[in-house]
Amino acid sequence: MLALPWMPEAAAADAIRIGEINSQHRLSTAGQAYRNGLLLALEQINTGGGVAGRPLQLVTRDDGGDTGQAARNARELVEREHVQVLTGTMLSDVALAVAREAARSKTVLVVGDALSDAITLDKGNRYTFRVRPSTYMQAAMLAEQAARMPGRRWAVVAPNYEYGQSAVSSFKLLLKAARPDVEFVADQWPALGKIKADDVARAIRQSRPDGIFNATFGEDLQKFVQAGNRQQLFEGVQVVSMASAGAQSLDPSQSEAIRDWLAIGYPWDQINTPEHQRFLDAYLKRFGERPQLASVFGYTTMMAIANGLKKSDGVEGEALVEALRGLHLVSPLGPVSFRALDQQASLGAFVGLVSQKDGRSSMRDWHYLDGTAFLPPVNYVRGRRPASAMK
Repeated sequence: MLALPWMPEAAAADAIRIGEINSQHRLSTAGQAYRNGLLLALEQINTGGGVAGRPLQLVTRDDGGDTGQAARNARELVEREHVQVLTGTMLSDVALAVAREAARSKTVLVVGDALSDAITLDKGNRYTFRVRPSTYMQAAMLAEQAARMPGRRWAVVAPNYEYGQSAVSSFKLLLKAARPDVEFVADQWPALGKIKADDVARAIRQSRPDGIFNATFGEDLQKFVQAGNRQQLFEGVQVVSMASAGAQSLDPSQSEAIRDWLAIGYPWDQINTPEHQRFLDAYLKRFGERPQLASVFGYTTMMAIANGLKKSDGVEGEALVEALRGLHLVSPLGPVSFRALDQQASLGAFVGLVSQKDGRSSMRDWHYLDGTAFLPPVNYVRGRRPASAMK
């Protein structure tokens, strides 16, 4: 359980307990950034009086990136620790395992970071909500841009698990709908965390693509970039990427690792809005380092939980489900709401040209795309989401 120094013992006894399950060790840098955002919001909420006079209290568990462990964590948090809300889950397969437990125990789960469409579509349930834009939404943003590119031969590379499969499926569906003439000439599915980057780059290069859709991230992405540069894979090829390498992935020995990839990123030092500036100032003061995109997700997730609890007068279960459906709040990136139909938030994303030079990453010609315009169409959702989840 997370000790909160500002929480008196008497208040702690009356606290609203929130169970957080996350992959702290497997995704250590992103996991810590997410946790920092979560803690910043928690401190602000409790300093402001909590929810109905009750503080929020985090009870944390590390899932180790394992779905079985995540499910056990969820059961323990609900049955032994008596948490009223579940959150966390950075990996998509972990999120789905926890979502099953949330449905079984009728406990609200607010997924902050995991991306798979299945979380809110095929395997969605009444008790699971999601803050981050889904794979469908991000793929729609990228496919819209990719459809304007002249080439028609595309290769894809993605980790072979729930998130990667979902990302590729959505990108192919949406790009093909916008450009029926495109063809996919190579699919590469490395195991998560075990990419054989030289083999992957070689197979893609041999397919002679005009464009590459990338869904790898973290160390796999860094290795893919290094191998691609060694083999001159990216010369004359447009790369469209679900992720842009963050500071933790940069290799200063590569003077120009990435050049003008169209990617989803986070131009944290270029965003000039009051809500982001407040978040940035508070984050820098609290942690002494710049936020990452995962920090925004953690912060927004905790604020969404608090706003939902306030709307339901601190009552969990069915009352919190109804409070979160259609809930509106202000995030560091602007207004956000949860669509009642699929319980997906309308948080958007920054899409622009990402480059890396001398160990530094930069983003230019970016636009913030409001997620509302990229939510899956209503008929599409009804065709994939279980009817029981929409009651």
